[in-house]
Amino acid sequence: MMKKVLILGSTGSIGINTLDVIKKHPDKFSVSALTINTRIDLLIPQINEFKPELVVVTNESAAERLRENLSINCKVLSGVKGLVYAAANCEYDILLGAMVGFAGLLPTIEAVKRGKRIALANKETLVVAGELITKLGREYNSEIIPVDSEHSAIYQCLVGEKAEEVEKLILTASGGPFFKKQKGELNNVTVKEALAHPNWKMGDKITIDSASLMNKGLEVIEARWLFGLPKEKIDVVIHPQSIIHSMVEFIDGSVKAQLGVPDMRLPIQYALSFPKRLENDFPKTDFAAIKELTFFEPDMEKFQCLKLAYNALTAEGTAPCILNAANEVAVKGFLEGDIAFSKIPVIIDKALETIENHTSPNLETIIECDKMTRKFAEELI
Repeated sequence: MMKKVLILGSTGSIGINTLDVIKKHPDKFSVSALTINTRIDLLIPQINEFKPELVVVTNESAAERLRENLSINCKVLSGVKGLVYAAANCEYDILLGAMVGFAGLLPTIEAVKRGKRIALANKETLVVAGELITKLGREYNSEIIPVDSEHSAIYQCLVGEKAEEVEKLILTASGGPFFKKQKGELNNVTVKEALAHPNWKMGDKITIDSASLMNKGLEVIEARWLFGLPKEKIDVVIHPQSIIHSMVEFIDGSVKAQLGVPDMRLPIQYALSFPKRLENDFPKTDFAAIKELTFFEPDMEKFQCLKLAYNALTAEGTAPCILNAANEVAVKGFLEGDIAFSKIPVIIDKALETIENHTSPNLETIIECDKMTRKFAEELI
């Protein structure tokens, strides 16, 4: 049966890879709607090829330029209201959440309330509102299937297993471009160096998060809500080859791992087609060529963002929301040359110390906390 897909963030790396998966399986998937922020130069060819019924451009001026340049009939909306409208009203089976940051939260909630499958690549959604999203998912019978390679690996390892027999989850991290640097050297790293990820081609924000290991910290918080385990049962290990995407250890000492080449199309396709697996022509793992798989403990003092994420998970409530918002502001400041790379965790730590943490927050509290934190962090830059 043909499944219609709504893609939040179609011009980012996850969105582009999702469209490639859809193109390779035209008998299985079609595009219902596409949403982006500003890149209409990339969106227009996508509209012409996949012919969605609706597109949303959150940037108002970019949306107007799109309307002026469209050659085919397609409804164009703008702003956050447009995102929410698409998720609440379009005809689709799967919402692929690939927007970066907090912006993906509201449309994802609308999709959950409609009982849709959520193929989730936007880890921030569960970081800032994990308790709320999982509660709504149970209430509306909406399934959340992770697209992040690490969480997809765990999801695959858990198929057919009993939750009470899981000892711990082991998230792998590449270590990013600064794995071999000393802590003091991080004071002077450049944006170009931070964006030079050794294994993955990703957007700027997530690449900086990978360099600081905040990306792994956010994944630890996300895993807590996806799989219902406390932080004590979620470990991180550095695995520079990025071949083992993550592992699950069981109470008998057995460990299951999911392996594959670093290609995001694999977890994307799995999330779209689950519980079936589909054939493809993606590169396959050549173990003889790999030669070695190595593992290291993460240095929490050098990569303080990972430590801060564990602290926020311990505090729960709105602490992860504060962590996420302060990080987004700090990363933007670094990318724009306003702060040093080493100041990112300093700003996050100060926000966590200063802004009040609210337990069991509702959506309004989460939104207000996000706004307050961003304003506070911007004043520190």
